[in-house]
Amino acid sequence: MKVFHGIIEIAGQMGILCGALKRKGVIASAYNTFHSYLGYKEHLINTNVYELRRTAKHILNFYDLFHYHYASSIDEGYKDLHKIMQMRKKVVMHHWGNDVRFHDMARINNPYVYTGDSPPNEEIHRRLKGISQYAKDAIVQDYEVLPYVEKYYERVHILPLAIDLSKFAPSYPDTTKKKPLILHAPTNPDFKGTVYVEKAIEELKKTHSFDYRRIEKMSNAEVVQLYKEADIIIDQIRCGSYGLLSVESMALGKPVVGYIRPDLVEKFPASLPIVNGNPDDVKEKIKMLIEDPNERNRRGVAGRSYVEGIHDRDVVLKQLLNIYSQLK
Repeated sequence: MKVFHGIIEIAGQMGILCGALKRKGVIASAYNTFHSYLGYKEHLINTNVYELRRTAKHILNFYDLFHYHYASSIDEGYKDLHKIMQMRKKVVMHHWGNDVRFHDMARINNPYVYTGDSPPNEEIHRRLKGISQYAKDAIVQDYEVLPYVEKYYERVHILPLAIDLSKFAPSYPDTTKKKPLILHAPTNPDFKGTVYVEKAIEELKKTHSFDYRRIEKMSNAEVVQLYKEADIIIDQIRCGSYGLLSVESMALGKPVVGYIRPDLVEKFPASLPIVNGNPDDVKEKIKMLIEDPNERNRRGVAGRSYVEGIHDRDVVLKQLLNIYSQLK
C-alpha cells in the first residue's frame, strides 16, 4: 500500500501518522503546504501548492490511497479527487474543526464557542458538497466535529489524535511544591479563551502563591520542553473538546484544565482526567488545583495512562488501518 497525506499539516498529525505507517512497512508520504512557527518537520515534505500541482500527475499515478486533510486537495475545485475516483483509487478526507465548524450549529450546545477562524457557512457547505461528490468517507478527531460533516458523507470515522509517546517522558507534579507553575499556550487566544484564563489568573494572584507563564510564537518542540516544568496546564476553555496541547500535556503527566461540553462528556472514555472548566468557572477549577498538590499529581498520573490507552500512535494506527480497509 502506498499512502499520500496532504496538503495541510494540522497539529503534527500528518507526520505522526505517516511515521507510524512507515513503521508498519507502508509506503507513506506527507506533503505539507502550510508553514507556521510551530515548525513541524518530521516525516513531512514541506512544499507549496504550485510544486504539488506540477507533480500531480506523478502523485496520482504513484499512490493508491489518498488521505487529505482540512478540506484541502491538490487541484482547485477538487479536480484531483475526481481523477482519483475515475482511477478507482481510495480517498478519504480528514476534517479537523475550523475547516467545517458551521457558526450557528457550533453555538447550539456551546455558548462559549469562538468560530471566527472558520469560513462563512456558505463556503463550508460549498467545500463539503464539492469534496463529498468524490470522497464517500471522512475522518474526524471526535464527536464535537462529527455533526458538522455527517450529513455530507456516506461514512464518517472517529480517529483520536495521535502522539509519539517515545518523545514524552512523564514528569509528574511534585506534591511538596509550594508555588506551582501554571502554563497557558494560546496558539489562538480567541479560540482558546485566553482573556478568561488571564482574568482568573489575575484574581487568583491576590490570594494564592503561584507562577504563571503565557507561551506564544514558539515551535512545538520548544513549547514541549517548557511543558515539562509545569504543574498545571490550561488549554482551550471555549471549544468544548480537547486538542493536541491537552494530549501532549497529559503525556507529560501534567493536569490539564479544559472545557468539555456537557453533552459530549459521555462520548469520551470515563477515564478522561481533564479538569472541566469553562469561562464561567475556570477560576474555581484553577484554584482547586493550586490548593491541592495531591490532586495535581493524581490527575497527572491519570492523564499519562489515558493517553497511553487512547492516543498512542500505535493504538491510533490500528484504527487508521481499519478505516483504510473500509474505503471503497
